[in-house]
Formats: sequence, C-alpha cells, structure tokens
Amino acid sequence: MMNWQQLISNKRLGQERIHPEHHDESRQTSESESSGIRTEFKRDYDRLIFSAPFRRLQNKTQVFPLPGSIFVHNRLTHSLEVACVGMSLGNDVAHALTAINPQLKDTLFQEIGQIVSTACLAHDMGNPPFGHSGEKAVQTFFTEGPGSDLQRLVSHEFWDDITHFEGNANAFRLLTHQFEGRRQGGFVMTYATLASIVKYPYSSSAASKKGKFGFFCSERPYYQRIAEELGIPCISKPGEPLKYMRHPLVYLVEAADDICYEIMDLEDAHKLKLLSYEEIAALLLDFFDEASQQHIRQRIIDEGLTDDNEKVVYLRACVIGRLEHECVRIFIDHEQEILSGTFEGSLVDHLPPQQSEAYRKCAELSLQRIYRSKVVLDVELSGYKIMETLMKQMVEAIMHPDRYYSQQLIGRVSSQYAIHSPDFETRLMAVIDYISGMTDVYALDVYQKINGISLPIV
Repeated sequence: MMNWQQLISNKRLGQERIHPEHHDESRQTSESESSGIRTEFKRDYDRLIFSAPFRRLQNKTQVFPLPGSIFVHNRLTHSLEVACVGMSLGNDVAHALTAINPQLKDTLFQEIGQIVSTACLAHDMGNPPFGHSGEKAVQTFFTEGPGSDLQRLVSHEFWDDITHFEGNANAFRLLTHQFEGRRQGGFVMTYATLASIVKYPYSSSAASKKGKFGFFCSERPYYQRIAEELGIPCISKPGEPLKYMRHPLVYLVEAADDICYEIMDLEDAHKLKLLSYEEIAALLLDFFDEASQQHIRQRIIDEGLTDDNEKVVYLRACVIGRLEHECVRIFIDHEQEILSGTFEGSLVDHLPPQQSEAYRKCAELSLQRIYRSKVVLDVELSGYKIMETLMKQMVEAIMHPDRYYSQQLIGRVSSQYAIHSPDFETRLMAVIDYISGMTDVYALDVYQKINGISLPIV
C-alpha cells in the first residue's frame, strides 16, 4: 500500500545530494505560502512555463490545423487548460482528504494541486509535430519503412523503444535526459512531479495493446530511482519487462486531460462549423438532469447571451465543472484502491451513468465528425509524409556521415543532440530527439528546404 507522506517528495532528480536543505526550507507548506516563499513544486511549474520546449507547443497541432482566421486549440493552449483543471482537481482532493485524514494537514500533501497542474503542463511536451500522425510516422519508419533494416544493428530493448515511439515516454525523456551541454537530471524536476507525468509506468517491452509505455530504456534507471524513493511498487516478476503501479496523482492528470480533450474539441468544431450549435447544446446538456438543464437554459437567458459561441462557452464551462466535481468524488471514494494499485481504468471510466453516457456520445460524435473530418485527415496525411521524409533523410545521414549531403544535414542539428556519438543507438536516438522536438512549422520548413521546394530569402 502506497502512502501519501512518502509519495509527495520534493527531492530533485540530479540534485539528490543537496535535497536536505531544500527539504528543510519547504517542509512546512503553510509557512512557505504565508511568507511568500516559492515552494519546490511551484519552482517546477515556473521552470516549465519559461522553457523553450513548452513554448514550442504553440506551434504543434492539437487536432485541427494551426490557425488561420479562426483560432483553435494548439498543444500550448490545450496544456494550459489541462493545467487549470488539474489545479482544481488536486486542490479539491487535498481539501477533502485532509478533512478525512487530519495528519495530512501542514504537510507537502497540501501542494498536490500544484503538482498535478505542473504535470499537466508537461504531459504533451514529448509529442512530435503533427500529433498522432507524427508518432505513427516515427514508428512505421522502423516497422514498415526503410528503417526496418536497422533492427540487426540495435539491441532488442532499443528496438522496442523506437518501434513503439510514444509521446508520453518522450516527455519523460525530455525532462530527465542529460542532453549535450546540459546539467545532470535534465530539467531537474521534483520526484513527485516526474512520477505524476508517467501515465504508463512500464517499459516498451511491456507496452499495452495500444503501444503505450512510460520510459525508454535509456531513462529506465531514473524512473526506478524515483519509484523506489516514493514507494511505488514494482508489479513485474523477475525476468519480465519492468512494470510499476501508477503514482496516484497520475489519475488526476489523466482526468484533467480527458475532460479538456473531449469537451474543448467540441468548442473548436463549432467554431469551424463542423457541428451546429443545436448539436453541441444537445451533447453538453445531456450531462445534466432535467432540472439542471432548465436552470442552465434560464441562466443563458438571464445573462442575455444571444451569441451562439458564447452560449457554447457557458455550456462548456458547466460541463467541465460537473466532470471535475465527479472525478474528485470518484478519487476520494476509491482512494484506498488507488493507493493499493487495484483501481481499474481511469476516473472518467467510473462516471455516474448519466455523465458516462453523455461522455460516450461526445466521444462517438467526435470520432465520426471531427477526427475523421477532411480538414483533420489532410493535416495527418501531410504531417505523416513530412515526418517520414525527415526520418529517412536524417537516418541516412547518420548511417553515412562522411557524405557531403549527410554533413550538410547533420550541420543543421542543434549541438544539444548527440548526433556525432560513436555509438549508433545514441546517434539514432539523437535523430528522433531532433525531429520530435520540431514544431509543425519548422518541420514543414526543413522538409521544403531539403526537397528543394523553397529557398531562404536573401
């Protein structure tokens, strides 16, 4: 059974030797907050906000193409909204559980709202350009494309990593890996924040049917160190691929993402006229009983809302508030199962019948009318081709680094990536790091230049 006192640690990866002074400095959360001292978990949040990888999310596709005349969500705005919902979830859970367990008062447990919010900020930082089509392009380069011949040159574990390439595992790598010229520990985040990011706490060899996993073999020792410190049990047997229980706060990060992903895409679909106001209103009102629906309709009238976009905004806010409340209740009701690792599914999977059915209808309609819409499929097709070409050209360059064209391509790569390493696996991972870190716009620009489609303006 995991316990909260051990799970919420402000020890920092890469700075373990100086942990005692930080630990003493922020032990009493209430004193730190009242005196205006930034806690270690607030430092995590600030560190992400001011980082270049986080800024790059503004030019990475969420679902719809990056904005022209209509501004829809990108990875940055999605992450900020998820962080906002995550803060509410964490704070509400902290308040409720402290009332039940007074011993948690005036401990680091009171900061779980900040921890969840920070983990929410980071949850998409490892996603490559063009969303899921970018992930598939990396995977299929090795399983279906010219990269399939490379299997004989790498270890079995490394091959599992790259053929299952996944944004979640890449986020953990981005935050923990010591890139060239950078400090040990990567972003040097707290153990509790890093553990809360890992949605699938197992290696690629134990990947789920959907191919999800939490850390590459190169970062496995970091997660093992974190899990041991926080008391997260390993559930795999000796000789089996590594697999751990989830850190409990992962459920809140996941819930915040589930809520925003499903509901905010509907708002964007309305702006792009893929769904009518009547369709959106029917979907969102279904989350409430008849009396609540009447109250919401009357509020819309009383507030004088006549613009359909504003009505959708109000309905969306009502639904997010309701789902947040239900997920907090579910977490509290199942706290012991979550701490013992026996809780199954996500918090959203345990919604009451009315909210569960309404959520299911939203998911089904989104699949049919949004994710399979022409505008979305066009981005996925184009993005896949761009990523496939970049992978092919860059991998060929590291295979034959002495060629003139290879040297030109390698010369474009940032010095933080170990593209010149004598170890082939390290060079190959550097290519994936370089390409997955690109924005959609930059990936398109590089694609056009290496194909002679565009030239720099002199």
